[in-house]
Amino acid sequence: MSKKLLVGAGVAFSLLFGSFNQAFAESPTVGERKQVDNVAHRGATGYAPENTIAAFDLAVEMKADYIEIDVQRSKDGKLVLIHDTTVDRTTDGTGKVGDLTFDQLRSLDAGSWKGEQFVGEQIPTFEEILERYHGKVGILIELKTPELYPGIEEQVAKALKERNLDKPQNEKIIIQSFNFESMKKVNDLLPKVPVGVLTSNRADTTAEALQEFSTYADWFNPSYGIVTEELVNQVHSLGMKIGSWTVRSQEAADFLFEMNVDAIITDYPDYVDPRN
Repeated sequence: MSKKLLVGAGVAFSLLFGSFNQAFAESPTVGERKQVDNVAHRGATGYAPENTIAAFDLAVEMKADYIEIDVQRSKDGKLVLIHDTTVDRTTDGTGKVGDLTFDQLRSLDAGSWKGEQFVGEQIPTFEEILERYHGKVGILIELKTPELYPGIEEQVAKALKERNLDKPQNEKIIIQSFNFESMKKVNDLLPKVPVGVLTSNRADTTAEALQEFSTYADWFNPSYGIVTEELVNQVHSLGMKIGSWTVRSQEAADFLFEMNVDAIITDYPDYVDPRN
């Protein structure tokens, strides 16, 4: 239902039933927007350093429905949260994530680049995030370049199973990746956990490609630059949901609302949720 229809209905009710329903009529905008999942991209990264506890705590405070996290692996086999395959951009260190031990990664400052108030923020572990946030906020888990970390799918599955997060009653766990073969594997390992495929390639939006994704994926998550109303309708017709990224402006958020996507992945949760 469009905003115009909702507002019109609210006005009609207020005329018929007085001030109580006039108050009721003021709420549809919030109600409409809450139909879209608000996903904090690497946490509330517009305001805090990405993939850190500070960013995730802020996302929860800002009422995000999900936090999105990037999972990689240290040299000695620990699952850690960082987006780039090197530590250079977001820490005071240098080198490839997979070439550094967990202790080396943990010793890095992952916050000061964003501001003095974040000095000392550390690279979190996957297990820490599960323990701290499950039951409080949904967790959208991205396997980042899983081809670099053979067996990472099994590791992630094991960590989820140990916490009973592979069961259907825990609906707010989703796993996604740009690596489609990895997602097929995850679907086999965790058949009750929703799987998403990421893309910015228009070649992945053909009818044939979407049909193939629908055989194992529950979410089709494209960059917002390739989102169209037709694409959203196609995805929905195949029984999948669609979440789009990465929103860094109010205009982009508003565009995706108009497209009727199911989730908006954003650095700024307040652009998506009018309660902020």
